[in-house]
Amino acid sequence: MKAYIFPGQGAQFSGMGLDLFENSPLAQQLFEQANKILGFTITDIMFEGTAEELKQTKVTQPAIFLHSVILAKTLGSDFKPEMVAGHSLGEFSALVANGVLSYEDGLSLVSKRAMAMQKACEVQESTMAAVLGLDDIVVEEVCKSVEGVVVAANYNCPGQLVISGEINAIDKACELLIQKGARRALKLPVGGAFHSPLMEPAREELASAIENTTFNNPICPIYQNVVAKAVTNPVEIKENLIAQLTAPVRWTQTIQQMIADGGTEFIEVGPGKVLQGLMRKIDRNVAASGV
Repeated sequence: MKAYIFPGQGAQFSGMGLDLFENSPLAQQLFEQANKILGFTITDIMFEGTAEELKQTKVTQPAIFLHSVILAKTLGSDFKPEMVAGHSLGEFSALVANGVLSYEDGLSLVSKRAMAMQKACEVQESTMAAVLGLDDIVVEEVCKSVEGVVVAANYNCPGQLVISGEINAIDKACELLIQKGARRALKLPVGGAFHSPLMEPAREELASAIENTTFNNPICPIYQNVVAKAVTNPVEIKENLIAQLTAPVRWTQTIQQMIADGGTEFIEVGPGKVLQGLMRKIDRNVAASGV
């Protein structure tokens, strides 16, 4: 079975989407529509902006979403997903690709999500850290032992887990994880504690927007971050999407479940090759490529 996977924040680069804009009238039309929906010319930043400009959450999230979704749409009849998944933000791209959300609604929700997350980041200083070379259970136990908010946030692949929380709690956890034998425990250059309880204000804000958006029946199952299994019921899809902001991204478990359910060919749609790299660490025997 053919599975399409969509990247999340961190995959952006200057010049992203320019080739699509220049070579596809459909892509050009969709990019121009996006500028109108967002109320600013995101294409200028995507095509010519600096890394610093692209790093602003209000830009990064819509930019990655647009690159992924427009790329999928330009594939036309070649795009025949039998299962989809997206890493964090990428879940919104996956939902447009499998027909649950319209392009306009998907972009509008991503923009609201980015703004809500930005606001939550400003309420309390917080961060994330990548932990390499330890079993998940060891990392989870250390997080539980530390005072303050620090939780497992992204289960990216075996031996790579990202933790999220208050700065002091993250510092203490990193110290303990190195003592436990982590190869690295390194703070990430992010503006906040994504996929942790500190995102609760953003979750509440996004919940009302999601509740008021039409979700259609999907053309194929989506494997959602929160549950790491196939979901087809629009009501459940909404619930999982709302929960995603404060819950961990179970990417390792998601890919393993997709393989167990018959996924044999995984195609990454969007900027970069991050997910292809993770695929090789999760299961080397499964084909992974980009568009």
